Amino acid sequence: MVGDKARGEMNAFQRNESKETLFNFMSAGDDPPKGDFPLRKKSPKLCGSNYPLSIAFIVVNEFCERFSYYGMRAVLTLYFLSFFHWDENLSTAVYHAFSALCYFTPVIGAIMADSWLGKYKTIIYLSIVYVVGHLIKSVGAIPSLGNQAVHVVLSMVGLFLIALGTGGIKPCVSAFGGDQFEEEHTSERSKFFSIFYLSINAGSLISTFVTPVLRGDVKCFGEDCYALAFGVPAALMVLALVVFIAGSGLYRKTPPQGNVLLEVCKCIGFAIKNRLKNRSREIPKRDHWLDWASEKYSKQLIGEVKMVTRVLFLFIPLPMFWALFDQQGSRWTLQATKMNADFGIYVLQPDQMQFLNPLLILVFIPIFDLGLYPLIDMCKFNFTPIRKMATGMILAGLAFGLAAVIEIKINETDMPRLVPEESLIRVLNLAKNPVQVTIQDKDLFQQPVEAFQNPAEYSKLILNGEQQSLRFTLQHQGLTLAFNYTVKEKSVYSLIVFEAEGSLSSHLITDLEAKPENGLAAVRFINGLSQDVNLTIDSRKFIAVQKDYSPSEYSLLERDVYNNGKCVTETGEFPLELGLLDFGASYTIVITNISGGAVKTWKSEDIKANNVHMAWQLPQYLLISAGEVMFSITGLAFSYSQWAEFVLFTVLLFAVCIIFSIMGYFYVSVDPEDLEEKEEKRETSSRGNMIGLVTQKTKL
Repeated sequence: MVGDKARGEMNAFQRNESKETLFNFMSAGDDPPKGDFPLRKKSPKLCGSNYPLSIAFIVVNEFCERFSYYGMRAVLTLYFLSFFHWDENLSTAVYHAFSALCYFTPVIGAIMADSWLGKYKTIIYLSIVYVVGHLIKSVGAIPSLGNQAVHVVLSMVGLFLIALGTGGIKPCVSAFGGDQFEEEHTSERSKFFSIFYLSINAGSLISTFVTPVLRGDVKCFGEDCYALAFGVPAALMVLALVVFIAGSGLYRKTPPQGNVLLEVCKCIGFAIKNRLKNRSREIPKRDHWLDWASEKYSKQLIGEVKMVTRVLFLFIPLPMFWALFDQQGSRWTLQATKMNADFGIYVLQPDQMQFLNPLLILVFIPIFDLGLYPLIDMCKFNFTPIRKMATGMILAGLAFGLAAVIEIKINETDMPRLVPEESLIRVLNLAKNPVQVTIQDKDLFQQPVEAFQNPAEYSKLILNGEQQSLRFTLQHQGLTLAFNYTVKEKSVYSLIVFEAEGSLSSHLITDLEAKPENGLAAVRFINGLSQDVNLTIDSRKFIAVQKDYSPSEYSLLERDVYNNGKCVTETGEFPLELGLLDFGASYTIVITNISGGAVKTWKSEDIKANNVHMAWQLPQYLLISAGEVMFSITGLAFSYSQWAEFVLFTVLLFAVCIIFSIMGYFYVSVDPEDLEEKEEKRETSSRGNMIGLVTQKTKL
């Protein structure tokens, strides 16, 4: 909701302005714009109030559009990770590239609306582009439609059109709503922007909670239903367009009046060009470099551009806040996939945690406005907007500091990092008695391994190259047996020791090298029976395992209690109970025997389950949301992202906070009327100096 929060705050400027921009560049002699733009008319009112009926269509449109955008974006990172099988870094990079594009395209929409089509037509045309993008994105998420290259192309085209649509209408919708009010109804217009801001947060809140459920709890094509998770937001965008068009006859539509951004750029460009042309020392200097535009542009415009450049200088550090704030949808979501999401009565999807931000914003706004800020005023502390924004940065920095601490705790359950000429190994003793294991030239496993002993941590096995043939010696009840196995570097192994035909035997099998992704559980089976088995874990997972301690491949399952499985052998069908397969864990389940009409198993946890609860993310969401409430007062609309490490986020935010505070200390607020008076005095003084110069030259 980065851009929307800023958009809502930017309307503070518009509450006292009936025009689309702050500046009107049409001179008295200019012809009115041509085109089919109706004269401003009075719209029917809501229930006898001063609120135009047309704003109801605009608010509903905004709610649906924000539901559409945030619902789609909530599942986007996991879509890249799970559907495309991209790594975390690439998924994060593409996610933020899309976000950055969404906050660049408002420039295009503003130019189209101000210089060409007007706000109404711009919203209509770009909303159609928006809908097409959603539809292409939804189709691209259907697994059976082509190969991965097709999915990637469709998804990228869809995301580009969505970015063009959502960004293009961003600067138009709220301003178009403000246009519906008459000049004298400034109070009602102000309240409208509050309602408009509420609709943004309501749409975001509901969608970020619902669409992850559609993704994770609904299965289609045998996996997470991304097609549905993208399809529902697409339907909401269609509804948004229909609702907006339905109110067409009620709208007051203003013609385009010229784009302020283009005028400002032209003024700056002319000033620079004129200054470069007049570099002679004989030409009198001017007080400000923008004064070199006075030959073509009015004093009012030049003065206002001066104010803009001063504010923009102050804004230089601010995009960093939004850059890091936007990590909620990428790195914080990826962090949530490595946590325990069981809240007892409900299991949250990792991408659902994003709903906390809009929820907390709705809670914090009245608390801050009605409680915190008045209390600070009572303490006689001048809590200026710049100080609020600096405080917001500090809170955001603390949020990322907490995220870094949580990440450290999460990593404690990760597998050790593998390096060249090194592997990991452990022993699973499935025999009836203790076994002493010795590896050639390696000082490992000092103590005998008990029968069905829960394995200790993996032991580090140092090799003399990329791979090495090693001799494994097993000592069991006075007997010594040796086996040779080739061990490769950067691999993880389990040595399975078992009894076969009255003697010991062994298998060296490879294990998972890292935790299962997205909070899934990994499970494999070792069949200790003398006959092949077919296992049914749930209605969708079937596994065949050969006899004589043969291992199966790993299967990835949702976190759940699996006690309704079946084991089919040559002698019959038996119930199979696996118990809880937890978040992020890896299990080896040994089928030992069949007794009492049931399959007996032994379960080993190869990789520990996620033991940091997702509730520990709540403090960082509290801090980042409180920081956003303070920070977004200025109405900033800049947001871009690229960074990947939580500690870096913390350092960057605190560094930016310090820079911003120093810049804010030296910043002096300027009133436009005072600026005009100073400009007039300077002009008079400049004329006096010019006359004096001429007089002196004549005397000489």
